[in-house]
Amino acid sequence: MSGFFGCVSRNECVGDVFYGTDYHSHLGTKRAGMAFFNGEKFVRSIHSIENAYFRNKFEPDLPRFEGSRMGIGVISDTESQPITVTTCLGRFSVVTVGRIDNLDELCRGVLAEHKHFAELSDSTFNATELVAILIASCSSFEEGIRNVQNKVKGSCSMLILTEQGIYASRDKYGRTPIVLGRNDTGYVCAFESSSFTNLGYETVRDVEAGETVFLTADGILNIIAPSRKKQVCSFLWVYYGYPSSYYEGINVEESRYRCGAAIAEHDKDLYADFAAGIPDSGIGHAIGYSNGRGIPYERSFVKYTPTWPRSFMPQNQKMRDLVAKMKLIPNKELTKGKKIVFLDDSIVRGTQLKDNVVKLIESGIKEVHMRIACPPLIYPCHFLNFSTSRSSFDLFTRRIIRDLEGTTDLTDEILSQYSDCESPKYKRMVEVMRDHLKLTTLRFQRLDDLVESIGLPKEELCTHCFDNSSYF
Repeated sequence: MSGFFGCVSRNECVGDVFYGTDYHSHLGTKRAGMAFFNGEKFVRSIHSIENAYFRNKFEPDLPRFEGSRMGIGVISDTESQPITVTTCLGRFSVVTVGRIDNLDELCRGVLAEHKHFAELSDSTFNATELVAILIASCSSFEEGIRNVQNKVKGSCSMLILTEQGIYASRDKYGRTPIVLGRNDTGYVCAFESSSFTNLGYETVRDVEAGETVFLTADGILNIIAPSRKKQVCSFLWVYYGYPSSYYEGINVEESRYRCGAAIAEHDKDLYADFAAGIPDSGIGHAIGYSNGRGIPYERSFVKYTPTWPRSFMPQNQKMRDLVAKMKLIPNKELTKGKKIVFLDDSIVRGTQLKDNVVKLIESGIKEVHMRIACPPLIYPCHFLNFSTSRSSFDLFTRRIIRDLEGTTDLTDEILSQYSDCESPKYKRMVEVMRDHLKLTTLRFQRLDDLVESIGLPKEELCTHCFDNSSYF
């Protein structure tokens, strides 16, 4: 996942873009960047932040941007952004969030037209540069944005900074959010609405799925009408979203409380001393579970954050595993001899969870009951950079299914039986997972309960990772 922030103001907006972008750092990052138009020229800065924080890297650059009244920033988990280009449409900068599933196909088409790519990301095509090329090949920004929406398979939301203002274009099916805000001097657009609060902006509305708007300091102009269909990523509420953010008018933390309470409904006969969350995204689910069951919530795991970032941030898997191991510390005073229900957002590879269970056993815990806030991840994501770098061969659930079936040829018919929480194969799969992870009990959220906890109709949510569903 990635996140972006844009601002157009009658006053200098450098500080707002700087802090607004920084408020997206929780989304995980490999690189970050900002671009401004200062009234005369575009100024851009990009840094790697794999081993440093956004503020530390970019604060020395701020004097270069002084006086700018328009700017965009991005936290990117893949390629270098923003891309700034000079075209027949004029000079512009662009940032993107999403995943282009047909990237290689589209890039081959560009090369066949005798065009070239100037910027690389780890010796591969830069997806944001491709988007810039697709826009620049058209006679207007509106036509260029439509060109991107029509050609990209997967998802792509973008901000385009021009000399006149900012285009904010949400993915064709709205899988990722864009929220609009305003104050007395201008307008902002962002992935996370929580970035508005401390900067003094009030939320105006969500950009709808497939919609494009144009922001100036004086207002918001509709450029492309919304799509009739949308499928918002359900993982925004389960995991990615910041607790104080809203997507589609639904608060992330409240959704997690409902999610935990729904799991608690199926656990009425389980005795536990208290509930606990795996920091950070498991905490809201655990509080909801605690309230639903009427049992205490306690912090038996604490996270050491001063020098250990979020575990998915480093691109090297060994480093991710090391970060996950080092950052969570069990509190032996609260674990020794206790029966505890733990809430976590998901199980992807299983490595981090198994390491944490080992820590708990070593700290003297009596029983470990694990509750997962979403159904088992069976299908790799084609729409966002969530489980794509971890192919189906890396997903813990798929490894278990391959072992149970004795084959790597897992057809949709076979997999559908494992995504049905009432089927014998599903129950056997969960039991094998429980045994492998050395848990006392293991239970996943039911898909219908997850949908109800979020509060949108099933057809407006992307649940592909869980059930392979696709409405369009």
